[in-house]
Amino acid sequence: MNKIGVVGDIDSIIGFKTLGIDVYPATGGEVAGTLNRLAANGYAIIFVTEQAAESAGETIDRYKTSPFPAIIPIPGNRGATGLGMRGIHANVEKAIGADILFKDK
Repeated sequence: MNKIGVVGDIDSIIGFKTLGIDVYPATGGEVAGTLNRLAANGYAIIFVTEQAAESAGETIDRYKTSPFPAIIPIPGNRGATGLGMRGIHANVEKAIGADILFKDK
């Protein structure tokens, strides 16, 4: 069975533990190292809070072309920063060749 983990500040991720998901509290400079460690240990899916993802952009970009792990930004306890939605928007526009999601904005 593939492993699933979540990375971010403890207040945002502790609830995932009740779902059986491995939680890894990390902020700032710790995030990139934690993501690399989880990838090396065979995690297939890594959820990362948007606030934590902003501090590990280069590391996340490195895994975008790999099938595993899938690194998925999620809102933290302070709300969404829009990072996840911007990523979806960019991927859809790249795949379709046009802005079909936010053309009115």
